[in-house]
Amino acid sequence: MSELARILAEARDRRVFSGAAWSVGSPDGVVDSGWIGSRWWGGPGLNGEDLWDLASVTKPVVGLAVMALAERGALGIEETIADHLPEYRGGDKATVTIGQLLAHTSGLPGKVPLYRDNPTREALLRAVRNLPLRAAPGERVEYSSQGFIILGLIAEAAAGKPLDALVDELVCTPIGMTRTGFNPPAAQRKTAVATEKCPWRGRVVRGEVHDENAVVLGGIGGHAGLFAPLSDLERLGRALADHGTGLLSPDTFARMTACHTDGLALRRGLAWQGLDPSVSPVGQAPGPDSFGHTGFTGTSIWVDPATRRYFVLLTNRVHPSRENAAIEPVRRRFHDAAVAF
Repeated sequence: MSELARILAEARDRRVFSGAAWSVGSPDGVVDSGWIGSRWWGGPGLNGEDLWDLASVTKPVVGLAVMALAERGALGIEETIADHLPEYRGGDKATVTIGQLLAHTSGLPGKVPLYRDNPTREALLRAVRNLPLRAAPGERVEYSSQGFIILGLIAEAAAGKPLDALVDELVCTPIGMTRTGFNPPAAQRKTAVATEKCPWRGRVVRGEVHDENAVVLGGIGGHAGLFAPLSDLERLGRALADHGTGLLSPDTFARMTACHTDGLALRRGLAWQGLDPSVSPVGQAPGPDSFGHTGFTGTSIWVDPATRRYFVLLTNRVHPSRENAAIEPVRRRFHDAAVAF
């Protein structure tokens, strides 16, 4: 048993999650990978073909699609929300740029449970549009899923295609992520790892997006909704560790992964989180120029360009309840050990 397997097996023994899968590697291949546990407590064991709810790891994948659209001239990072969404013209968000949405400096609030009072897609999107800004655009970093909901709408408007088709065309297909997508079909849902016993839905969620705002949006959002198996995240990790090969030009990828929040409290690229000195979810073992993203369900992908290594960790830490923060020290221990491989 590898050190990574041991760390995750011990965490499962403490009921941090029912199952976990991981991979560490480089563009040349996998260095260490595996899976432990079951799809839910008392359920079938993982077999490597399991489908994981990526939660907010959706954001950088959508961000890659947005940057690909920018390369094609369909949109500009300096363009505003109002340039693409007429319903925002004249409002307080009209001048927010695509770059500010990507870097979480839009001023839009985050963690707003809009689904509770807005049970339809139309009502929820109207509620997003009416959310008051908490800060002037560009003034501070505040993580905002609502900003990425808007970003998904901009991508659709710019390309004239639905977001799920864009992600497949611009991200998944080029690097062979054949089982990654929104709203898994019935046959794939059977392989999905369970997430929360959801109080709002009154049942354990499996094969349906965990994020409630995404549920109201029909399972497809710029902020959440993607499902993927470990093998597809390995393909994404290899591409990212190879400076975006197959996804973006070197210049665009460098722009995307550079820090765009110098002088502010948190390091953010365009749709990526940088390594913060005190609040990094992966600890301090990866290099200072590393970048990645976590997902609320217990997922993460991290990349260190200096060593050309990627680190994928997939868990269902919200099963059966989201009131479980024990993944945080486990994730840091995992990355401490993974960097040594």
